[in-house]
Amino acid sequence: MELGLSGRVALVTGAAGGIGSAISRSLAAEGCDVALLDVAGNALLDAVAADVERAGRRALRLEADVADYAAAERMVSDTVATLGALDLLVCAAGVTRDGMSWKLREADWDLVLAVNLKGCFNYARAVTPALRGRGRGRIVAITSINGMRGKLGQANYAASKAGVIGLTKTLARELGRFGTTVNAVAPGMVATPMTLELPEAAVQTARAESVLGRMAEPEDIADLVTFLCSDRARHITGDVIRVDGGQYI
Repeated sequence: MELGLSGRVALVTGAAGGIGSAISRSLAAEGCDVALLDVAGNALLDAVAADVERAGRRALRLEADVADYAAAERMVSDTVATLGALDLLVCAAGVTRDGMSWKLREADWDLVLAVNLKGCFNYARAVTPALRGRGRGRIVAITSINGMRGKLGQANYAASKAGVIGLTKTLARELGRFGTTVNAVAPGMVATPMTLELPEAAVQTARAESVLGRMAEPEDIADLVTFLCSDRARHITGDVIRVDGGQYI
């Protein structure tokens, strides 16, 4: 299926993470140049950049904390200046600091909301001037089924991901007039370095919840994100699509 992404430019936050790296590779495979943003340049980000370049596309390594409001505009400006344009934004940066709500430290609440929710707002806001002029812009945010249902011990994470859903729907209303679509993808448990650090009991519970009896791979999320970035998804906006193997139901 031709997705019509050849020659477009994407900015992916959290590009060194399990989901972000898979998304970056998938977009490059479909012909996108990719600005790869993560909180710190490291070997993981270098490996993703190398994969993008092996696909014949340009890779731009960017280092910033997504919670830094001012840095977002600088990263977007660097992307446009270096890669010549900006068509797609994928917000995949995320952190967890789990604990029962009455035990959560203020710092753990603030960090998770700052990265997961404010970080998404910072970059959506910063890319809007560039996307408005394209007439075909795409923003995809990674939320979670736990932002839809809540989760024991994840008050901060669930609240941040629920906020991403509200932000997605609002941005879809605001940016539709400019031809920009805004959607959210809600994974269940995904086999990434972050989730594989969880206690085995939590992993087994997630597998048992899934009607398919398995965890998702990062590529399962990346495939949907890439589709939502494409011309094939031009009439889909303001939606939240689960990729959870039936875990939510």
